[in-house]
Amino acid sequence: MKIVNKKKFIKMIILVIGVIMSFSFYFCNISFSKGEVKTKTIYVSNGDTLWSIASKEKEKNKYYEEKDIRDIIYEIKTLNQLENSYLKVGQELIINSL
Repeated sequence: MKIVNKKKFIKMIILVIGVIMSFSFYFCNISFSKGEVKTKTIYVSNGDTLWSIASKEKEKNKYYEEKDIRDIIYEIKTLNQLENSYLKVGQELIINSL
């Protein structure tokens, strides 16, 4: 195959690459999650720890049912911007749910 017009060929290659990149950016932003994620607010009670809260959520919250307890704790800490695992009685925590 012989390229007759190099300028047209280069323009076509750039166009094809642009279209491919546009589609890849579009499809990379699509989320394939379990469903719409909602949040709920809970308040820390006396004796609560992140482990106990995560354990309760794993049992009762379908969002967390197939996740490891350590991943749930990490997600709660990240969602609430906690630097450590210390909780105060009455502290408000945001929890993901379905």
